[in-house]
Amino acid sequence: MKRTHKSLISAMLAVGVGIGSVSLAAHAQQPAAGNAPAAGNHERSPEKMRERMEKRQAELREKLNLNANQDTAWKAYVARMRPADMPQRPSRAEMETLSVPERMEKRLAFMKHAEQRMTERLAATRDFYAVLSPEQQKIFNDEFKGHGRHRHHGGTR
Repeated sequence: MKRTHKSLISAMLAVGVGIGSVSLAAHAQQPAAGNAPAAGNHERSPEKMRERMEKRQAELREKLNLNANQDTAWKAYVARMRPADMPQRPSRAEMETLSVPERMEKRLAFMKHAEQRMTERLAATRDFYAVLSPEQQKIFNDEFKGHGRHRHHGGTR
């Protein structure tokens, strides 16, 4: 049960956060071997994430070659896909002071927020996708292949 719950939370967070903050465009190019960050030393500052997201958005927009009507839909899509503030997770110490039902309530509230945000992003994506030509839809589909998959690197969880 614990494993299923952990997998569900991981999947929802990966999809919600991944799509919102990272997947507005193609995968980032891999850094050159000499420029690769050391393992576990990934920069996660909001400014850097925003810069990467804007770069990916620009690359996707260019690949899609949008017309004027589609550009209006693109701007609306990007605005609706902007990452929302996720509720702050309680600290491990705080969670340990709570009863089991209280911890479950906190987790459920977090998951409900993530589900609501994912539903909003799905609606935004459907609206934008509907204005794309079949060729543009293929490009869009190709750019998002593999997004939302939870990746484990070694070992079992």
